[in-house]
Amino acid sequence: MAQEQRPGRRTLLGAAAALGAGAAALGPVGAARAEGRTEARAADSGAASRTRLPVPAVVAHRGASGYRPEHTLGSYELALAMGADIIEQDLVPTKDGHLVCRHENDITGTTDVADHPEFAGRKTTKTVDGKALTGWFSEDFTLAELKTLRAVERLPKERQRNTVYNGRWEVPTFEEVLRWADRQQRDRGRPVWLHIETKHPTYFRGLGLGLEKPLAALLRKYGRHRAHSPNFVQSFEPSSIQKLHGLVDCPGVVLLDAADTRPWDFVESGDPRTVADLVKPEGLEWIAGFAKGIGPTLDLVIPKNDDGSLGEPTTLVRDAHAQDLVLHPYTMRNENTFLPLDFRTGTDPYAYGDVFGALRTYFETGIDGIFSDNPDTALLAAADFRGD
Repeated sequence: MAQEQRPGRRTLLGAAAALGAGAAALGPVGAARAEGRTEARAADSGAASRTRLPVPAVVAHRGASGYRPEHTLGSYELALAMGADIIEQDLVPTKDGHLVCRHENDITGTTDVADHPEFAGRKTTKTVDGKALTGWFSEDFTLAELKTLRAVERLPKERQRNTVYNGRWEVPTFEEVLRWADRQQRDRGRPVWLHIETKHPTYFRGLGLGLEKPLAALLRKYGRHRAHSPNFVQSFEPSSIQKLHGLVDCPGVVLLDAADTRPWDFVESGDPRTVADLVKPEGLEWIAGFAKGIGPTLDLVIPKNDDGSLGEPTTLVRDAHAQDLVLHPYTMRNENTFLPLDFRTGTDPYAYGDVFGALRTYFETGIDGIFSDNPDTALLAAADFRGD
């Protein structure tokens, strides 16, 4: 297909000095900052828009999942209202080939499927990417069947207040999210950026439920397939991003787990490389041949000491930027149990810790953005860091 010029890191993110705060909070101050954000002009006959993202940008991890059950329209809507720069979707398929937004195909912990006696016989054990899992799986349900379920909080022990929203929202299809984003774009007069992940693509390809072609078809249908469309496509499997690179022009991001792990497509193909190999300069150069960014776990940016406190930053940010790659590491959460030891406050693991201090420490490494379950907190920290 004819290829458009693909944007580099600077084109994607713009100059930080030219940007506003990104709606760091709700209310008059946050709203004024959101309205003041610098944006480029609409392109591609209005079907997609170019937008400069703030640096560092805040990616709402599965929506505002610190406050609402993840991957629901309620979670996405709250994230957008808070001013999140980008909103993430994870995609898995149904039995009849529809793409729906779930973090995993195992829907046991994120829906009320266990309360539906008509689906009791669907409970099974499967091996997904080498791990045996027992529960209910998206690929065993038609979309119509999945729509009879309702989303629930995945971490009820850590986030008891979120459970009040259990059952309020259904599982959204990705196409429903695209329609929602289009409506929000028209109402707000600016594009809604999305970070779209293919989950377990090799596994699903083996079931005849490949993710890349249906995803590309939807991106084309809604004009989000171009080089400057307001979305990223991401995956823990580099081959999925390589496939998407040949189908759409929007920027790809390779997600990276712990240093001693291997992407599952590498395991399946016999590629001996680990994540530790991919974050070396030669590995990053290889990624830059088909992607525009990486999404490393935060420990690849600043490793933790044996006691769980932060150590010294690695050279990953410098090395990735040398290849013109953006870095959107994951995941910041407000609760003590998820924070580095030196930023925990008190003894309650589920109380909020010094998340602002932790965010500033990560921002000081030069990362281009960060995934957060609490986008309002991360936006305030980013605005403080930029001096907005």
